[in-house]
Parts: sequence; C-alpha cells; structure tokens
Amino acid sequence: MSAWTSRARQAANLALLSSPKSAYSTPKAATLIHRRGLAGGGSDHQGPPKVNFWEEPLSPSKWKKEQFYFVSLTGGGLLFYGGYKYFTGDNKEEKKE
Repeated sequence: MSAWTSRARQAANLALLSSPKSAYSTPKAATLIHRRGLAGGGSDHQGPPKVNFWEEPLSPSKWKKEQFYFVSLTGGGLLFYGGYKYFTGDNKEEKKE
C-alpha cells in the first residue's frame, strides 16, 4: 500500500511539473506548496484580531491566548515567590562587629 501511494504521489508531481503552463500563470514553486486552508485558524477570526501583549499591555482581552497564559503564569509565580520571601523573611545573618 505504501509503495502504491508513493508512486501515485510521484506521478502526480511529475504530471504537475510537466504540464504546459502559460507565461502568466503561477510559478512552479507556488503550485507545489500544499496549503492547509482549514487547519490553521489564522483566516477564520471570531471577533477582533489579537495583538501581542507588548503592543497593548493594559488590554489583556486583546492579547493572543498563548501570551495571555504566559504572562498570567509568570505573574502568578512572581506573586507567589514574593509572598514566600516576604513571610519567611530574608534569613540573612547580620554580622555585628
């Protein structure tokens, strides 16, 4: 089965490359690029477009989802660490001479 599908792909690519094209048609490299139109999500926006968090730092609702998670988790970690350091003390021994 695998050999058959690879042969079919080779035949399709050969037919695509050897087909006559006019001078005004798309270049060969553009015809060989496989475009996955429904897989991404970049073209079917639901609502306003999302921006990077450094472009609008005071509007988390406009941030991209991945960046929102990153900033939220980083801020939570810093808050937790700051609270830990505040409540446990610095534990530095002061040297009195």
